[in-house]
Amino acid sequence: MKLLENKWAVVTGASKGIGKAIALKFAEHGANIIFTDLKIDESSEELKKELQAFGVQAKAFAFDVSDFNAVKNFADEVIKEFGAPDIFVNNAGISIDNLILRLEENQWDKVINVNLKSMFNTVKNFAPAMLKKRKGSIINMASVVGVGGNAGQSVYSASKAGVIGFTKSIAKEVGSRNIRCNAIAPGFIETDMTAQLDAKIKEEWIKMIPLRRAGTPEDVANTALFLASDLSTYITGEVIMLNGAMPL
Repeated sequence: MKLLENKWAVVTGASKGIGKAIALKFAEHGANIIFTDLKIDESSEELKKELQAFGVQAKAFAFDVSDFNAVKNFADEVIKEFGAPDIFVNNAGISIDNLILRLEENQWDKVINVNLKSMFNTVKNFAPAMLKKRKGSIINMASVVGVGGNAGQSVYSASKAGVIGFTKSIAKEVGSRNIRCNAIAPGFIETDMTAQLDAKIKEEWIKMIPLRRAGTPEDVANTALFLASDLSTYITGEVIMLNGAMPL
């Protein structure tokens, strides 16, 4: 059973990791995919081919999600060519970790702009068309550190806490038009970012997780599929903690 047959989905930051897994999962379930990243390269072209192999349409766009005018131009082009998306996944994000005494102002601004301001940019520019359509699902990528915090991740935690507050507020603003807005808060997920961690640190983290394993991009993609599909039509304003019950 294909849960997203003939729907259009936008996934930001989708050339690798969690974003790529979400795009592929949606395509597997019949959704046409518009995906974004900072540039179109070999990874983007390969993903496009993988998506099209599912028999769906796929198109890549390159721009900086923290740039309001770039996002506006993107939204105008997408809506003109494809109409309002049925699903919008705000996945693009970065992390610059450091203790507050060493964190620079420009680093703080960059993380906040990419992780949080980008969500204002996308929702602001796509919401009018989605509201007019009177149907849709917005999925924002948060993090467990946006709930529990973490030493050395003050700016990342702040940005993801902002995503959670933003998600809950938008859900209340757009709910009357049948638009849902939820967040996924992953814990320790096996990605390129976590692959760079020392093996002993990873081992200690996994010991704290009751399920005794790290999550996978597939785990996140399955959760996004649920929130994007009609299986979750009465769920909005929620934060799905995807962390294997890892202590916060």
